[in-house]
Amino acid sequence: MTVPAHRIPTQPRVAVDSVLGMSRARLNELFSVSEEGPIPVGRGRGTVVFATGTFLAGIVARLTYALVWRGKVFDAERDELLNIVSPLGVMAIRARVYKDSSWVDGRECTVLDYSNTSKVAHWIRDEIREVAPGVFLGQVFWSKAKLLKFVLVFTRP
Repeated sequence: MTVPAHRIPTQPRVAVDSVLGMSRARLNELFSVSEEGPIPVGRGRGTVVFATGTFLAGIVARLTYALVWRGKVFDAERDELLNIVSPLGVMAIRARVYKDSSWVDGRECTVLDYSNTSKVAHWIRDEIREVAPGVFLGQVFWSKAKLLKFVLVFTRP
């Protein structure tokens, strides 16, 4: 069942499978109505969100996880993160982490900035907001153009 846009709570309960089934417009709205939340700490399991609302969404998410990108590990002491890449789970591609205004709507978000930390991804900026406890929806920008979205899920101890 889809919740009408005017009835979306500030912190909706969101599961990764439901995100993969949402339309692009609904995902944009979910990002915009969500609060920035705390800067995450530790390992977040990543899911690429691409071709949402189609049967391809789940296939792309599973293949990307298996072959390319598995998530991010946040280091609160250093205000940075490393991505978890490849089937071997290699920690690589560093980003600075800080709070700033979103390129989407000007409201505060957590920025994952690769401009000064990575030769491979220096043109990438991610923005995340907490859409449910421990669940963050991210936007990936290539320069200023939106590229795709992702979800990070942090399990609480």
